[in-house]
Amino acid sequence: MTPTPDALCRHCLLPVGRRGFARAVNGEACKFCCYGCCIAHQVKSGSGDASEAAWFLVRLGAGSFLSMNIMLFSLLVYSGAFTGTDRRVLPTIHLLLWGLATPAVLILGEPFLRETWSQARRGRLTSSALIVLGSFAAYAYSTLAVFQRGGHLYFDTASMVLMLFTLGRYLEAAGRARASRDLAPLLAAESELATVIEAGQEHRRPVREVRAGMLIRVKPGERIPVDGLIVEGCSHTDDAVITGESRHIAKSVGASVLAGSINLDGPLLICSSSAGGESRWAQICRSVRDALHQSSRTQRIADRVVGAFVPIVLALAAITLIYWVHRLPLDEAMLAALSVLVVACPCAVGLAAPMAHSLAIGQLARHGCLVRSPGALEALAGTHLIAFDKTGTLTLGRPRLVDVASEGVGDDEVLARLAGLERHSEHGLARAIALAASVRGLDPIAAEEVQILPGRGLRGMVHGEAVAAGSAALMHELGWVLPPALCGRAELMAASGHSVVFVGWSENALAGRARAALSFDDTPLPEARATVEALGALGLRVVLLSGDHAGAAARVAAAVCTDDWQAGLLPEAKRAALDQYRARHGAVAMVGDGLNDGPGLAWADVGIAVGSATDLARETADLVLPVGGLWLLPWVVGRARAVRSTILANLAWAFGYNLVALTCAVLGLLQPILAAAVMAGSSLLVVLNSLRLERLPGPCHPSEPALSAPARPASEPGPPAQGHSRALALLKAQS
Repeated sequence: MTPTPDALCRHCLLPVGRRGFARAVNGEACKFCCYGCCIAHQVKSGSGDASEAAWFLVRLGAGSFLSMNIMLFSLLVYSGAFTGTDRRVLPTIHLLLWGLATPAVLILGEPFLRETWSQARRGRLTSSALIVLGSFAAYAYSTLAVFQRGGHLYFDTASMVLMLFTLGRYLEAAGRARASRDLAPLLAAESELATVIEAGQEHRRPVREVRAGMLIRVKPGERIPVDGLIVEGCSHTDDAVITGESRHIAKSVGASVLAGSINLDGPLLICSSSAGGESRWAQICRSVRDALHQSSRTQRIADRVVGAFVPIVLALAAITLIYWVHRLPLDEAMLAALSVLVVACPCAVGLAAPMAHSLAIGQLARHGCLVRSPGALEALAGTHLIAFDKTGTLTLGRPRLVDVASEGVGDDEVLARLAGLERHSEHGLARAIALAASVRGLDPIAAEEVQILPGRGLRGMVHGEAVAAGSAALMHELGWVLPPALCGRAELMAASGHSVVFVGWSENALAGRARAALSFDDTPLPEARATVEALGALGLRVVLLSGDHAGAAARVAAAVCTDDWQAGLLPEAKRAALDQYRARHGAVAMVGDGLNDGPGLAWADVGIAVGSATDLARETADLVLPVGGLWLLPWVVGRARAVRSTILANLAWAFGYNLVALTCAVLGLLQPILAAAVMAGSSLLVVLNSLRLERLPGPCHPSEPALSAPARPASEPGPPAQGHSRALALLKAQS
């Protein structure tokens, strides 16, 4: 974005002009008149990777000036320019080289020296130790030669090695800073301020201090700090940070707004619906930050290899020096050993996985997908089978009551008792029962001592009577009677593919009986079939694991085009089924949203919860999709595979390069300066290969005609089940 000509530079306060530019510093948009002011402001006021990149650029500028002069005078010395009568000025040239090299080595080498000292105090050796030993050995040898007036000087080697490694570090820091700028809006929830209205006065306070029910004023252009409802004003919002939507959404009084969205064109007064730290934006912030601070399995292995690699390189450099010192002059033998130290620096290995992971986590988070650990992406990329729960995962999760078959009691009494019991449940059927009771104008009968039995139902006490609702297995488990006539009606309901719930009660818990059977119907998600087909096109086997009866599971399995399904599974049985699939197909993933899915999500290699998932499902899941975001799953799988292939390519290049280059250095075929240049190029290739992930296409909803079409709002119902072949082709292209 080009700032307006009359804007003032954030650093020097001069007019920006038409050639100025804007840059985010510490998450704040700043305008600068030139790149120099931008660098100076980042050095002075920046933090994190952006400030580190700015500091490396400053060091690189000063070091390059000194190193180039050192190279110029060194070339004159090597070419024999100071011979004959001019030889008397050679000691002065040597002192000049020492005078130029000393600040160059200190300016360029200080970060590596500080890192080496910090790690050495912890008993560890890192790649910085190789850089420090190599460059400072060349500097020390040359300094000794200057004051003893004999021997060759290698100030050019010491300074240029450090300059090239500083260039590599700058490229690394610049790449991380770019990823950090993309993540900045997602990580700003913890530091955001809100304009709170109390007693008619406006106060600015941190979002974490905002409580539910507070009034928040949001001006046009500001980011909405809390989830809530609009009580005054109308505007349009951009929810891209939270939902990934690219269009502007009209908002008026009574509409809900999400923290993290941008208020575009009108002042709003919002009533906070939850505490500031409990908004989805804050949850995304915490999840992304936690994920970025963790290491994947591949990176941990690479780090252990590097930890063992550094001592081996030191020993190999010593062996190289001992070998060549008997065949070459001492200075040439030292150059061979120095080349071993420089060329073996595993800088690219340290970049191979973290940058790719951070870019991918940021991309997924911008579309509402929360990655709880980087290992989830690695595991998902290696998954061969995905198991789905049925209710609320492949279906809308909004079942409706179809029929009630009762024996000896009225339907209204059954619904009133059941509604009072189901008020304690988060299952989708509980909402259907509450809706059916309210439609009939029934008041739920309060239940006490309610106990939820995952995968079977729930039980409690109503007016001193034991009441239970759930499957036929629960009735048998309780020892309650199932009347034959009621069982016959229930079988007919199940044959139609409907879910069946038995309700029973008794004054004596040991002598109860089922009083009624209720049937429910739940519609498959419009995008479920396209999603399953896209996953199949990616080579994944899709299975359905349901706690419902066989008829309901078969109906949904046919609707979404999967032939492999199992029904009537308790949570423990789902775990056993996952073990069986794992033994036959390798790594498995589980997708679910209910309370009874928690054990399965935790047991699978990758647990995936949808946005409407219960708290338990979210806590046990490795990956959380947004509300209505099942269609994103094929894109997420494709992105995980792209991350894995990028990391493997980075590691293959880094280790392959080190092996070949180290062999050349040991054989004396590689000069230290060339080794440092190739090493910097190696780090640059790893950075550029990781940044390729940013150019991959984003997700496309099955109903959208093109990849660039705007995503539908999360609050709107899904589109009709159409365009399966088009969506399939797009999802395959993305992966």
